[in-house]
Amino acid sequence: MRLALLDLLVDANRIQGVLGDRASAVRVSSRLTDSPSCLVSDEHGMSTHLERILKAAGQHVPGSKPILEINPEHPIVQRLNNETDERRFSDWSQILFDQALLAEGGQLDDPASFVKRLNEVMLTLAGGRSRIWTP
Repeated sequence: MRLALLDLLVDANRIQGVLGDRASAVRVSSRLTDSPSCLVSDEHGMSTHLERILKAAGQHVPGSKPILEINPEHPIVQRLNNETDERRFSDWSQILFDQALLAEGGQLDDPASFVKRLNEVMLTLAGGRSRIWTP
């Protein structure tokens, strides 16, 4: 189990490298049950829901980056943990973040890229060619 946890921590760092400044951190969580991931605010940060309310009210809100928590028991995270192709790992990591953002009511900065990555992953899993063009 200790080796598996170490592998997940290494992959959390790999995911952080892919996401860059989209997330302030990536950490393994034991509180998730059904979801592969979620976005949370740091201990002293403002929730993303409150940020959206304040922005809608015309208030200036300092930008903050969420923390991506990953569920080590979820099959998607386990599949990601075993991914050796860097491009595919990057696509899966971005999709994982974007899904967490959508699940908490956020909006994607680049919906077209999300759809393209999702289509590529689905096509690859279906046994098709791995790179597709989408408008």
